Amino acid sequence: MTCSKSSTDQSTDKRPNIVLIMADDLGWADLGCYGSEISTPNLDKLAGKGVRFTQMYNSARCCPSRAALL
Repeated sequence: MTCSKSSTDQSTDKRPNIVLIMADDLGWADLGCYGSEISTPNLDKLAGKGVRFTQMYNSARCCPSRAALL
């Protein structure tokens, strides 16, 4: 009994890769890609090659936002 998968079987579905980073007490001005003096080279590289959200809001308590993501 054998099983194999053809190497020519390539999906044409080009779904985007999504990375969601959640951090406590991180303001928009705390990242280098938004003009901070704090060095965040890896996050800056991700931001340079991807999409940055510039208009987002959160309530004073983060529990509803975290629960919505679950």
